[in-house]
Amino acid sequence: MKAKDIIFLLLLVFIPISVAAETLHWDSLVVFLTAAAAIVPLAAWMGTATEEIAAKVGPSLGGLLNATFGNATELIVALIALKEGLLGVVKSSLAGSIIGNLLLVMGLSMFLGGLRYKSQTFQPVVARVNASSMNLAVIALLLPTAMNFTSTGIGIELSRELSTAVAVVLIGVYAMTLLFSMKTHTYLFDAAIANKEGDGAIAAGEIEEEEEHGGSIWLWVGVLLAATIAVAFESEFLVTSLETATEQLGFSELFTGVILLPVIGNAAEHATAVTVAMKNKMDLSVSVAVGSSLQIALFVAPVLVLAGWAFGQPMDLNFQPFEIVAIAVSVLIANSISSDGESNWLEGLLLLAAYVVLALSFFFHP
Repeated sequence: MKAKDIIFLLLLVFIPISVAAETLHWDSLVVFLTAAAAIVPLAAWMGTATEEIAAKVGPSLGGLLNATFGNATELIVALIALKEGLLGVVKSSLAGSIIGNLLLVMGLSMFLGGLRYKSQTFQPVVARVNASSMNLAVIALLLPTAMNFTSTGIGIELSRELSTAVAVVLIGVYAMTLLFSMKTHTYLFDAAIANKEGDGAIAAGEIEEEEEHGGSIWLWVGVLLAATIAVAFESEFLVTSLETATEQLGFSELFTGVILLPVIGNAAEHATAVTVAMKNKMDLSVSVAVGSSLQIALFVAPVLVLAGWAFGQPMDLNFQPFEIVAIAVSVLIANSISSDGESNWLEGLLLLAAYVVLALSFFFHP
């Protein structure tokens, strides 16, 4: 059993502890920390179940399943926070997920992978397509904020209407990216696998190991359902204790949303991206990091805007200007580093340094 799997199994003990902490009304900080620790292995089980189901239902349906459930944990946490009216936390967590995936996840992958291999390559065409999609996402998130910042008398309803229209466009673009990657241009995304197959016995053995899937589809559907329900409960514990716990920790709402919550929700995904990068599979690692950011910007954020209407919450895409600047900076440096289809440990270190600088800025932001 892999080290990360052992860690995730050990973290499962926090599920009953968090339930006891909430039921017995322990201190809010204890509830928050135990719920956060419990979400990490549950997110990993959701990811594993999704992959197993995807492997059994075929590439087309499987790809759609992965695209839909790729950021299910973040979406569940954000939906519960939205229902509770914590709009600032929801928007901050969206910004933090994009920043974290582009800088922290890809940075760790390139840095640790680069320590084992002098240079690692991935598909530059795919990197450029992803970069263009991320540029569109930045524009779509920037314009509602810019309109509110540069105009006077902009009401909440007008901002929501613009955000809803933009959300519909983004969901449409997300659907087209799925069509592009899973139907019309699948050869671009399959090229990396084809290249790996010619790299010798070691690579072939790794591919064969990855294709071993056990258990019936109904078993994994049950696991996915159970993990999703458990994440919903743990997210409820996390959100209800959030304000009091972060005050005790000395963290602002902005820092909590941008840095803390995305790390909790993405921990399992981070581990996967870094692990495959250390096996010299940068195509898959970059796909996990950039693909997750794209899904947040093009799917999760628009869904939350539409969910705001259902919950009676004024959710829109009007972010804080500092959050938009941080997203734009992250996209800029990530695109510039990944555009050539090659990476090394120094480029990974640059991404990590950018993340640390942004994290410090959010920590000291008044």
